Amino acid sequence: MKYTHLGRTGLEVSRLCLGTMNFGPQTSEADSFAIMDRALEHGINFFDTANVYGGPDHRGHTEEIIGRWFAQGGGRRDKVVLATKVYGNMGSDWPNHSRLSALNIRKACEASLRRLQTDHIDIYQMHHVARESPWEEIWQAMEQLVREGKVLYIGSSNFAGWHITRANEIAQRRNFLGLVSEQSLYNLNARSIELEVLPACEAYGLGLIPWSPLGGGLLGGVLRKTEQGRRAQPQLQKVIEKHRAKLEAYEHFCAELGEEPANVALAWLLTNPVVTAPIIGPRTIAQLDSTLRVLEVSLTAESLKQLDSIFPGPGGAAPEAYAW
Repeated sequence: MKYTHLGRTGLEVSRLCLGTMNFGPQTSEADSFAIMDRALEHGINFFDTANVYGGPDHRGHTEEIIGRWFAQGGGRRDKVVLATKVYGNMGSDWPNHSRLSALNIRKACEASLRRLQTDHIDIYQMHHVARESPWEEIWQAMEQLVREGKVLYIGSSNFAGWHITRANEIAQRRNFLGLVSEQSLYNLNARSIELEVLPACEAYGLGLIPWSPLGGGLLGGVLRKTEQGRRAQPQLQKVIEKHRAKLEAYEHFCAELGEEPANVALAWLLTNPVVTAPIIGPRTIAQLDSTLRVLEVSLTAESLKQLDSIFPGPGGAAPEAYAW
């Protein structure tokens, strides 16, 4: 396994982050345990979850599964850099049971700690921006959790470049470390964050953690899998038809390269120095094992140029990309 620092911090994490959103809804507890054990065997030390994961009828279930896995001992908790999230509604419509008020941040953290059966969260991420909560309130709540040792680092998810800038400028005035990471939708077919978010992350020293690095399966060899009868859902078929020309060119490029499309998509992300670790979401051990190949995939400058021609980006960073 290869490791890197999370943004400007001294924290070392694996170049692949184990996403756990499938644990519970799609992957059984026993299989989830096996996947997490195998991840450690491979040297993956970076695990990502969220308080809302587990399905609409059992939010929090995924954290509970991880907590029971930690409870088995064997140094599991000590080996993992654990990231979870706060913001979402946990199934209650009662006021202050969601979003980023100081009250909910504290309550949600305590609840996640109980479900995860741990005394601290390594990276506590805001799952979305809450425009009604002033940054002074948010940082006061986060600072208190850090002082109590319940949280070590703060991250964001689905933030715009402006939110990252505003958050860290106010954090600096409070002599607080501020945001150290951002989770964003980022893949070959979804590159809009290159305009504002990537430059903001680079300027403020945030590590980028791309979610949906395969575009919901679109970049994982979807055309071949469709022929094998594994991608027959009408909704996905519409997306495939919309992007068919690009996908045909992409899968042909991967075949010429001699690599699986999924691994090429992940390798492309890892060539970006701002990217810390894409989130992979294996449903089986076999899927996890096959993903490790990505760390050996080397993309030449010519290969990167070809990928840009197939999946053009927004044209550079803002404002040059849309001004002059």
